[in-house]
Amino acid sequence: MPSPKETRQDDRSPATNNALGEISPGAGKTDAKDHPGNGGELHQDVGGKAPAPDAFLTDNFGHRIADNQNSLKAGERGPTLLEDFVLREKIFHFDHERIPERIVHARGSGAHGVFECTKAIPELTKAAIFQEAGKTCPAFVRFSTVAGGAGSVDTPRDVRGFAVKFYTEAGNWDLVGNNIPVFFIQDAMKFPDLVHSVKMEADRGYPQAASAHDTFWDFVSLMPETLHMIMWAMSDRAIPRSFRMMEGFGVHTFRLVNKAGEGKFVKFHWRPVLGMESLIWDEAVKIAGADPDFHRRDLFEAIAAGDFPAWDLGVQIFDEAWAAKQPYDVLDATKLIPEEEIPLDIVGRLTLNRNVDNFFAETEQVAFLPSNVIPGIDFTNDPLLQGRLFSYLDTQKSRLGTTNFHQIPINAPKCPFHNFQRDGLMQTLVPTGRANYEPNSLAEAGESNGPRACPETGFTTFPENSERNDPGEKLRIRAELFADHYSQAALFYHSQTDSEQAHIASAIVFELSKVALKHVRERVVSRLRNVDEGLAKRVAAGLAIDMPEKAKAARTPVQMAPSDALSIQKKAVDTLTGRKIGILFAEGSDKAAIDKLRKEIEGAGGTPFLVAPKVGGIAVKGGTLEADGQLAGSPSILFDAVASILMPEAAEKLAMQGAAVQWFMDAFGHCKTIAHCPGTQVILDKAGVEKDEGVVPVEDFAKVGRKRHWAREPKVRDLA
Repeated sequence: MPSPKETRQDDRSPATNNALGEISPGAGKTDAKDHPGNGGELHQDVGGKAPAPDAFLTDNFGHRIADNQNSLKAGERGPTLLEDFVLREKIFHFDHERIPERIVHARGSGAHGVFECTKAIPELTKAAIFQEAGKTCPAFVRFSTVAGGAGSVDTPRDVRGFAVKFYTEAGNWDLVGNNIPVFFIQDAMKFPDLVHSVKMEADRGYPQAASAHDTFWDFVSLMPETLHMIMWAMSDRAIPRSFRMMEGFGVHTFRLVNKAGEGKFVKFHWRPVLGMESLIWDEAVKIAGADPDFHRRDLFEAIAAGDFPAWDLGVQIFDEAWAAKQPYDVLDATKLIPEEEIPLDIVGRLTLNRNVDNFFAETEQVAFLPSNVIPGIDFTNDPLLQGRLFSYLDTQKSRLGTTNFHQIPINAPKCPFHNFQRDGLMQTLVPTGRANYEPNSLAEAGESNGPRACPETGFTTFPENSERNDPGEKLRIRAELFADHYSQAALFYHSQTDSEQAHIASAIVFELSKVALKHVRERVVSRLRNVDEGLAKRVAAGLAIDMPEKAKAARTPVQMAPSDALSIQKKAVDTLTGRKIGILFAEGSDKAAIDKLRKEIEGAGGTPFLVAPKVGGIAVKGGTLEADGQLAGSPSILFDAVASILMPEAAEKLAMQGAAVQWFMDAFGHCKTIAHCPGTQVILDKAGVEKDEGVVPVEDFAKVGRKRHWAREPKVRDLA
């Protein structure tokens, strides 16, 4: 026999062509012909004179199906036959169409987009994507909550995952982070304990998607390293208004390496172009009932409407000499680097511009790996990061069932990939030839010999051991600088406005009020005394307990200058862009006034949403108007600000409806702008709405509707 020759794909005959065809399940189209079956069931068969090939319903192997309504039986009323391969395949696939959900970050929402380098940094990194301004690559982003299951709600108090997959020409780069720049623990050894404590309590299976329970706070009170993250988790950062208005962080200290082999430390930050916005806790709770999919819907609808969310990628760059002078260790994931010390340098922009076509195939099956880096980006000795490098790869086998998960389209790179890995469960590629090992000499016989390593352009680990570590010792120990657990927790708290500090204190009081273990509550307060005495007193008073003795700090805290960059309110952007405004109207309302307000909102980049007691055409002054949502199903918690244009008679009628009164009561209680016409006053009076800088005539909406009015909060809420 002649020696096997390499066969090009396009030289093959159809009989030997194993290439995967264009397959898009469910995408076919036909002129269906309807007819009833013997039992009155509806059958829809292929219609038309010359149906296209994709008009025919088939099984997974291309066999056309004659009847998709009835199983094959032995007689009209007989048992179903085992030989019915159509039924068996359909049920078999249905039985297995759900995969194990993620242990954490189970509830997520994703979208496609593009990343563009806006500032080249070749002096810092040889990463291909950062070599020239204007260079782009496709990207996929998945946002998520952490503690709840896939069926939980969108708005619990929780950390939010912010995971980005860059499909670069040098391979996939996964930046897998959160919306908070620090984490609860310093070493991956403690991750199972952390997650077990925050998940549902093991004996009772609740609470779902909540940290306000005994086991979590017991763990926190025993692990002082968690205190900095607790400050963030109890702040408004943990109840974001939208994924689109949320910051993201790489959390860990990574390394950039340039072509000369020189390395610098780097922290990655995502900054939303729309600015940051958060919810009030009362809103978050009510939204969970009004719209459990609030964040998921918001992201999907914004992209569908062409309001593409965007984030700027910022980097903090520093070297080992600077790191060695700090009162904390830059490899400690419970610490951040203040922007006042190392300002952000904006180097790129991420824009999400396409929703997924199929939630399961893309959002659910996407697999992020912190170990996916490209030449020019490298790891550090951060012990939490090192544990993640192992864990993420390991978990994909459990979730996706095969080591070939990289072949799923959402995970596959968009650049060529070649190696000698073969076979395995659900192998979809068809390698040719005998070369599945190297070195080999098959090329000498005219055969394909496969790919080879490339030291010049391949990924090489940063060689210098410049992280103050003696590689000769193997120790189960943490560096001394990791022992300061309170300095940055205090920095975060002292950087907040008075309103934000009240929110943090109130959140801790709420969470600890759900903790039945008295000694845990006292222990947490004793830890808080190391963060801020005033905070500890507020929490103790809120729990009606005596101040416990101050917990001993493992390392004496240092005082750090407050940072405005850590406050949502200090960084707030006064804008209507990306915001949703509810406009209440009813029969007889002035259409011209409504149209004028809508135009003002849209001109400022906002989205008006018409709310009325009924949907459909409503007679108004100047014609008819259709509502976007019914009053009972569109509470004001779903909007960033509200307005009303009502005739006195209609307002009198609405004042007798609890939904209308609650609409304004909630908006007032949540410190939102309320723009109203004179006719609405009867409802405002009943709702207890008092005039202030945020309660204005509808004509003034554009001036004041761009922000919350936090000065109102002490009048409407009892805060710790």
